[in-house]
Amino acid sequence: MTPINNIIVFILLLIAFACKKNQLGGKAEVKGYIKHHGKNIPYARVFIKFNAKDFPGNDTTVYDAKISADANAYYSIKFYKGDYYLYAIGYDYSIPPPYVVSGGTHVYLRYNEVKQLDIYVTEGD
Repeated sequence: MTPINNIIVFILLLIAFACKKNQLGGKAEVKGYIKHHGKNIPYARVFIKFNAKDFPGNDTTVYDAKISADANAYYSIKFYKGDYYLYAIGYDYSIPPPYVVSGGTHVYLRYNEVKQLDIYVTEGD
């Protein structure tokens, strides 16, 4: 290879590895509330699956990361651009036991994009 070809290959590799995608910590953000029938669900957990458009299932061990909503059911997550599936699980003590509510949604984020996205949960799976 010529020196010019080596430089081109190096630059292409640098670009390929420098472009972060489908992970936490970027400049894009998703924020909102966890809701059940219009009621906020405080301290719900939000499980995050990277590079996913479809529901990965209710087995939370297959998710790549998780965060907790606050006392007002508010959550905020910083991402790099990409596709993510957000799956929330919480408790609504105003319904009959076992009180568990869950649900999720797909989100696609572009670089530096901020999205307001409430996650709606329901009884059962």
